[in-house]
Amino acid sequence: MRHPARLERGSLLGGRYRILSILGSGGMSHVYEAEDLKLPGKIWAVKESVTKMPYEGSMEREAALLTSLRYPRLPQIVDFFAPDDDGYTYLVMEYIEGLTLSDYFKQCRGKIPVEQLMEFVLQLLDVLSYLHNLDPPVIYRDLKPSNIMITPEHEVRLIDFGIARSYKTHLAEDTVKLGTAGFAAPEQYGSGQTDARSDLYGLGALMLYLMTSGAYTEWIQGVESSIRSDVPRTYAPVVRRLLRYDVNERFQTANEVRKELLRIPGMMSSPVDQQLTLGGGTRVIALTGVSAGAGVTHTAIAISHYLERQNFKVAVIEMSPRSQSFTRIQHIALGGKPVASSRQFAVDGVHYWKQSGRADILSLLGGSYQFIVMDLGSGQDQNRLEEFLRADLPIIIGSGAEWKQAEIGAFVRTHYRFPREKWIYCLPLAATDAVERVRRTLDTSHVYGLPLQQDPFDKDVHMDRVFSQILGHLMVGQTPKRSFFSLKKYMSRGD
Repeated sequence: MRHPARLERGSLLGGRYRILSILGSGGMSHVYEAEDLKLPGKIWAVKESVTKMPYEGSMEREAALLTSLRYPRLPQIVDFFAPDDDGYTYLVMEYIEGLTLSDYFKQCRGKIPVEQLMEFVLQLLDVLSYLHNLDPPVIYRDLKPSNIMITPEHEVRLIDFGIARSYKTHLAEDTVKLGTAGFAAPEQYGSGQTDARSDLYGLGALMLYLMTSGAYTEWIQGVESSIRSDVPRTYAPVVRRLLRYDVNERFQTANEVRKELLRIPGMMSSPVDQQLTLGGGTRVIALTGVSAGAGVTHTAIAISHYLERQNFKVAVIEMSPRSQSFTRIQHIALGGKPVASSRQFAVDGVHYWKQSGRADILSLLGGSYQFIVMDLGSGQDQNRLEEFLRADLPIIIGSGAEWKQAEIGAFVRTHYRFPREKWIYCLPLAATDAVERVRRTLDTSHVYGLPLQQDPFDKDVHMDRVFSQILGHLMVGQTPKRSFFSLKKYMSRGD
């Protein structure tokens, strides 16, 4: 059903968001561009939907789902308005500049260059892998051109999580049958429960649509002859397998698809695999300590200034509500002068944010920072735990002393139900044998000893060597922002 748009240019939502224009409309919703009156110059996207009354909470579920996710290729949620008396509800989210893939496709007259097309596919595999590896997995279920944004830098962003769902192991099939005809997997129409393989079917339908200039979204007899002549035929078997009716005959994970694509001649010689699957967006590094005094703040500051010396734009955030560390740093940076009321200050190009909350993080993620480093302290409240788990790189700081190593094991056991593949363990001042002992105990190679660094603001070649090992994969594809002033600063440092 199509509902009339409630808002218009000049309308004020919640006394804060002034509508500037309408960005688009679908069968169930309208999306507006809005300016933030509390944050002058900040632009948000506002999604307006109508829900059946009595209220069933569908938009609220979408808001809760998106708020729980943090990934460079997903929009960030900043506000939610529950349904009014007429059922109209509003979701305020990150404004993503660019075109939908649908519009981009039209702009290219149905022929997106093959190299670019595969870049988009690899980026989609990147975000699907993230969603499917959550606990429980999140199934997107509506992978179609109008739900994919292409930024001016050719970065992919998934939008509109209106029918996404968390996978439920006890269900034989989905309670609600939803999806866009042509792009939805057969099981979305009642033949079973959707899972990660349903999204892979959607990816196959999307690939075939782009490879046939919009002619086909399913593998039927004769479709191969309609694939564009400039598309290598080696892609056809991948698409055909993605579009199998039987879910067990498809690729089973996004990583399987990626590996298969990268085996195709020409793909590995392209920078796509390393650059575009990780490039763009804001990377979040979160540090937590297994006990008080473990060295979280020192390490967070050292990482921030290491990244700044590589000429990335960096913010470091103090998430411990009672910490006074950043206030003391600000006092020293000001030469002992009274500390200003502002919670933000800068030291050697790194932006510091004192005693910050989730609203600050969402705002910063929508900004121009390439890296955000979170100092979570040693507390384990729910909000800080969630930030740790969402981070692109979660780092645990513990002691290498034999009598304190049990603290790291206790931390891991306490959080046993969460995926730990990305976790990094850092042991300040730990000897080599202590690092090896912890690696054996935790059964992981991701344990690093941090050498002595008296001043975390200054360069230390030994610490830089460790950080390059830990952070190197995050820096791939992130383009350093060098200007005349930053070059002058680096020359003056002698780097």
